[in-house]
Amino acid sequence: MDFRRNPDRSRYELLADDGEVVAFADYSEAADVVVFPHTVVTPRLRGRGLGAELVRRSLDDVRASGRHVVATCWYVADFIETNAAYRDLLAS
Repeated sequence: MDFRRNPDRSRYELLADDGEVVAFADYSEAADVVVFPHTVVTPRLRGRGLGAELVRRSLDDVRASGRHVVATCWYVADFIETNAAYRDLLAS
């Protein structure tokens, strides 16, 4: 799957080989914080780990930018809770 940050739509996206967006994570930015309010995976592709891949790659991008995360989306919050390597990204 291809991955991209789409600033025009304020979201991170996973794309199939044909270019179809199959998963996305909305975000908003405020200073050094990225807020993740919502994630979506195309229903027919659920259960294949795409949500986890999307969130992992999104969080890696946030880390590379030196910012922190507010996870208001339950999936992003759960991902961070169960993957200790990302807990340092949480804004205090």
